[in-house]
Amino acid sequence: MDDTAQRVRSVIASVADTHREFAARIGLEPTKLSKSLQGSRRFTAKELSAIAAAGGVTVDWLVYGRGTGPRAAAERRPAEPGGQAAPAEQAGDERRRTEFLEAAWKLISEHGYHDVRIADIARACGTSSGAVHYYFPTKQDVLSAALLHCVHSAFERQSAELRAVDSAHERLLRLIDMQLPTPGRVRDEWLVWLQFWTETALRPELRAIHNDFYARWREAVVRIIRRGQRQGEFSADADAEQLALGITALTDGLAIQVLTGAPQVTAERMRTVLVDFIARELLARTGGTRERSHA
Repeated sequence: MDDTAQRVRSVIASVADTHREFAARIGLEPTKLSKSLQGSRRFTAKELSAIAAAGGVTVDWLVYGRGTGPRAAAERRPAEPGGQAAPAEQAGDERRRTEFLEAAWKLISEHGYHDVRIADIARACGTSSGAVHYYFPTKQDVLSAALLHCVHSAFERQSAELRAVDSAHERLLRLIDMQLPTPGRVRDEWLVWLQFWTETALRPELRAIHNDFYARWREAVVRIIRRGQRQGEFSADADAEQLALGITALTDGLAIQVLTGAPQVTAERMRTVLVDFIARELLARTGGTRERSHA
């Protein structure tokens, strides 16, 4: 059994009576939880985030053994007679924790990963540094969790919006629109992504989580392409995996140029290049109508 699985077992023992009960609490199929605990399946970044929230521990502790574990979490929370924190208090703790993470990732986008202080997060939330430390013992704990929170929130928002679009071609175009780094939340999320890439390159311990998120990003594109092939909108002989790699790489590369102010590379031009790529690689052999590019 790997160390992460062992630490997840400790979390489960501290907050739930059975593995099945804990799986239901975090929205995970019991069989998947069992396989992950046995070492035949790896926990995803999303699952680790949910486990950390349910157990009142940090993702850093689950993955690396650093930060807040079950014992420290239990010492920080008043318990019910049965030994568990009251549900209302758990919900309040989660809301407060999320408030700190929202403030932290926005500060990261504005000032850079290493220039954000606990005091800055506390000030943004109208509270004290001690209140932040209640949930995140160290600066590294809160900043690492903020990176994961930002990426996870973006995926969840985009997935919810895409589910409302039936046509795969329209869904792919909508995904492109949601990726354009125009001023506002999306641009700020891209700035966090840039720093997440840098931290991952410098800190190998982040790579498993980063790569899981990246695989999820590519897989979302793969599913849309295969949907389009079933719908007859995309070329049936197109290699979905290869094209998804190309679309995601092109999206990321163009976004970096937009964010860094590369001459003549605007968000609108980024969209034009991506739309043309999709038309050329997916629609050209289907007789599909090519969307007009905007110069």
